[in-house]
Amino acid sequence: MARTPSNMLALGTVAPDFYLPDTNGHDFKNFNDVKGNHGTVVMFICNHCPFVVHVIEEVIRIVNDYRVQGIGFVAISSNDAINYPDDAPEKMTEFAFINKFSFPYLYDETQETAKNYDAACTPDFYLFNAQNKLVYRGQLDDSRPNNGITLSGSDLRNAIDALLYNRSVNPMQKPSIGCNIKWKNSF
Repeated sequence: MARTPSNMLALGTVAPDFYLPDTNGHDFKNFNDVKGNHGTVVMFICNHCPFVVHVIEEVIRIVNDYRVQGIGFVAISSNDAINYPDDAPEKMTEFAFINKFSFPYLYDETQETAKNYDAACTPDFYLFNAQNKLVYRGQLDDSRPNNGITLSGSDLRNAIDALLYNRSVNPMQKPSIGCNIKWKNSF
């Protein structure tokens, strides 16, 4: 299992827009469709990555805890589904159903959205404020598969709480660690 860190997009970056098919809803979504009144979490995930599988239950808890407080959520898979068929759109629909996603799970077939977000791994988390400016990017918490640290979502939760309660989000942020995005061969 690869251990690829986040690229850490610059804080203050305006959320890149997208228009992608929702495998959890069978329509297309852009950033404005998924944004929350108080902020938006964009997650790059996939179906088969052991790092994603490790955190998905906590991700669902975070979504359920914060969407009622005006935080929007969206997950995006940018993996090459031809070479990694476990990440194909129909498998994404199944993954969303099994894990009870209450948010869009978008398929980035061209991988342009991942490039625009400078995403590098799964999972990778981005929190934008109400003005669509990046205030947090990086890890969910320090837990990794088999490292013995209890899953808490503390890093992302602390950033969302700071945003909701008008506190400064700590700029000292740790990159996520996960499987690399499975890029298409462009050569």
